Amino acid sequence: MYAVVEIAGRQFKVSQNDSILVPTLKEKTGATVKFDRILLLEGDEGVTVGHPTVSGAAVEATVLGQVKGDKVIVFKKKRRKGYRVKRGHRQAYTRVQITNIAV
Repeated sequence: MYAVVEIAGRQFKVSQNDSILVPTLKEKTGATVKFDRILLLEGDEGVTVGHPTVSGAAVEATVLGQVKGDKVIVFKKKRRKGYRVKRGHRQAYTRVQITNIAV
């Protein structure tokens, strides 16, 4: 069984016991989060496609912690002017583990 769920404008294909990185959530570590924007649901009775969402379906997840993504280097340069700037950025994410997909 799997589901396609929309979290903060991004779509994730999840199944039970998956661990995924989602955009930063305000919940503390160990908290339970419920996502109700299910776009597609595949189970024993077949595939259910939402219009735009599947009514009555929800995905429950447990927050494992706050993490940072890989570093992205931003380098700016203007030729012949002596202008060079190098900056790095690490995006903040929340790691969640899918505990239940409810129909």
